[in-house]
Amino acid sequence: MKKPRVLMAMSGGIDSSVAAMLLLKKGYELVGLTFRSYDSISQACFEKEKGCCNINSIFEAKFMCEKLGFEHYILDIRKEFRETIISNFIEEYLNGRTPNPCVLCNSHIKWGYLLDFADKHDCNWIATGHYARIKKANNRYFLQKGIDKNKDQSYFLWTLTQENLSRTLFPLGSLTKPEVRNIARENGYEKLSEKKESQEICFVPKNDYRQFLKENVENYNKKSPPGNVLDIHGNIVGTHQGIANYTIGQRKGLHISFGIPKYICAIDAVQNTITIGDKEDLLSEKLSILNFNLQKYPNLPHSFNGEIKIRYSDNGHKARIEQHESHLEAYFTDFVVSVTPGQSAVIYEDDDLVAGGFIQ
Repeated sequence: MKKPRVLMAMSGGIDSSVAAMLLLKKGYELVGLTFRSYDSISQACFEKEKGCCNINSIFEAKFMCEKLGFEHYILDIRKEFRETIISNFIEEYLNGRTPNPCVLCNSHIKWGYLLDFADKHDCNWIATGHYARIKKANNRYFLQKGIDKNKDQSYFLWTLTQENLSRTLFPLGSLTKPEVRNIARENGYEKLSEKKESQEICFVPKNDYRQFLKENVENYNKKSPPGNVLDIHGNIVGTHQGIANYTIGQRKGLHISFGIPKYICAIDAVQNTITIGDKEDLLSEKLSILNFNLQKYPNLPHSFNGEIKIRYSDNGHKARIEQHESHLEAYFTDFVVSVTPGQSAVIYEDDDLVAGGFIQ
């Protein structure tokens, strides 16, 4: 009987490597694929667990596939990555929003190219090293949070469609990070088990997005020029250094002294202004979610009550969510701090991912 074939996304890190080990033990036949999406010269990804931008991580992935005994391919998508993910990243900051490129990359790059490559190489499934689970109920596929709450990555995967989920395997979803490290050690990969963690954006050296914009945007100072800083009453209280340098909730780097902490409460790209206020001025009682994707339900139940994460590190906030034709409207039970346009709002029902979208 022919073994089912799985296209394994190999990053060169511990997570995808251990995921491959687990699938091999279950009897799957694997084909490895590594994306060459971005080349970082100033900071190598070799020491990063989630490195995907440097040639070193590609060599690591190739080495692991050879050690585990399955074929490995490299797909050069640098042009497509720059034209979609990096271009959107730049555009969002120039328009006063704060992007999350990992979310966009999953839907526009990873799953699209993975499924296409899988079809061309007779693979039934694709697999990654994400910490998330997939469940099917009432003829719908949806994500569930990973067992390890400190590593759960379902937040980044809300864009996945029914087709995506129906062909995806997440071998690490029911494991904790210490268990994954232990599996690597038990299989003789001590060095792999000690690889460092990183939450940085793969194409932004030293996690300094401001420097990245300066180096990658032609005529940057003209496209993000200085402008007025306003108080919450609309009075001019200072000058900013270009709206792309600021995010909602930011306190440091304002270069304006008031004797008490002030926070960025709003960014207006049209008027080229930022508004600052006190911490209570950052509070929101509702938000609108655009370009949403429904997972658990084909349509939200009437006056649905769930929990919303407004950023990856967020613990979640109880809210009532209403579905409209073009957007979702969420009404929080309690006030929420620093709702940031451009970030993802992801809705959960216990551990089940119900829907997600971009904060307007």
